[in-house]
Formats: sequence, structure tokens, C-alpha cells
Amino acid sequence: MNIDVAYNDAIIFAKNHYENFPVISFLIRKELRKHIAIIYWFARTADDIADEGELNASERLQKIDELKYRLDELLNNKYSNHFEFALYSTINELKLSTINFYNLLKAFRQDITKTRYKNFNELLEYCENSANPVGRLILEVFNIQSEEAQRYSDAICTALQLTNFWQDTRVDFIKGRIYYPLEDMEKLNISEKMFELNENNFKLRQLVKQNVDKTADLYITGKNLFKYLKGRLKFEISWTVGGGEIILEKIRQNNYDVLNYRPSISKKELWNILVKTFINIK
Repeated sequence: MNIDVAYNDAIIFAKNHYENFPVISFLIRKELRKHIAIIYWFARTADDIADEGELNASERLQKIDELKYRLDELLNNKYSNHFEFALYSTINELKLSTINFYNLLKAFRQDITKTRYKNFNELLEYCENSANPVGRLILEVFNIQSEEAQRYSDAICTALQLTNFWQDTRVDFIKGRIYYPLEDMEKLNISEKMFELNENNFKLRQLVKQNVDKTADLYITGKNLFKYLKGRLKFEISWTVGGGEIILEKIRQNNYDVLNYRPSISKKELWNILVKTFINIK
């Protein structure tokens, strides 16, 4: 297998998928882009198994188990395609913690079997596996070992995951999922029927606002990570946070109506965020 072709295909894969933040950009040193891309390939592949297509729950679980088996195999230097070969190479070259890859699979398995969350803490526990491992892997790629930096990274990654939940409220409901804590819904006397009817009533707006505000606080905490970052990486992570915060701001501007409006970021807006990042970051 040609490792250069494998990494190049991973970069193309990353660039062809929409996210609220730039996965591969000129801010990442050229020699490291391939490693970020192949990590993204693994996470996105697992996420798509859990979320996309017409498979039933049993079939999705089987495919997640197959991906876990493939991860076991590639860690033993046995790979079935060039993406696995590239991932094996990245893990070994950079000595990445493999537990993060297994935690991602644990989260995507949970996404298939769990569709409601009792409280905000349950959501945070989900994010510990679904989002935080990616940030920790990025820190390892850049050889940042601080435990405090990892905690701040966790705050950013959790905020990005939650932002995506509020952004995709309607999409997730159609798929049978509600990520708003059941305890919050009960306190506000909100029924799932309101989601079905796309109501933008006062109670639902309060529910969304509460969770948007908690997510915004996580971004504020996570920004303490910047003091551990240097050069281009500092701008890249700041740009990423800016993208998440813009989504939250769009939700606010639209009166917290996430059932009838899905906010997104245009390329022009991404560049505007980058310009502000260069101006404001210290």
C-alpha cells in the first residue's frame, strides 16, 4: 500500500465533509495535516455508521463492532485498506493513546441504543467519549501533554458537540433522538409532541436558551486552553471555537427556534471569523 496515497485520500475525505469548524486548513503545519485527516476519517466513519443511511439499529451495531475489530487488527499491524494502514502509521509514529479511539466507538454505539438523556450530566458523560477524545488526540499530535490543557480541551470539545446537538435539534428528532435533558423538559412542562409539531413556544425557547447558555459557558472555560498553544495551532483552535460560538449566536438571533431553522456557517462567515481571530487573539 502507498502511504502517501492513503494520507492524500484522507485529506480529501476531510475536506469534502461539512463541519462547523475547519478540519484541515492552512493553519495546520503541512506535515501534520495528514495525521489530523486520518484521525478525522476514523471518527467520521464511525459517526456515519451510527447516524447515516438506512440501516436498522442491529445492523449499525454490527458495523460498529466490525470497526472495533478492524481497529484491534490494525493495531496489530493487520489492515484491510489504505486508510487503516495510514491510521496505524499515525498511531505508531506519534505514539497516540489508543483508548481515545475505543472511547469514540463506545460513544457511537451509545448513539444507536440511547435516544434520551435524564440530565445535563448524562450529556456530559456522553461527550466524554464522543467529543473529548478527538481534542485529546489533537493535543497528542502537537505533543501537548499537560493534564490541565486536556481538561480545557475537553470543555471546548464538549461545547462543540452540544452546539451540534442544538443546531441539529430537528434533524435528530426525526431520527428519534432528543438531546435536551428530560429533567429540564419536565420542569418546563414540555412534551415531545411540541417537537413533533415544530412549536416555537415560550417553554421551548426557554429550554433551548438554558442549554445554549450552558454551552457558551463551556466555550469560555475552554478558552483557557489557548495559553498552552502556540503559533498556527492557537489560531486554528480559536477559529474552531469561533465557529461554534457563531452557531450559538445564530440560535439566539433566531429567537431560539431550532425546530424550524438550522443555523449554518458560510465560507464567507468562516473567513470573517478567521480575520477576527487574527485581530483579537493574544
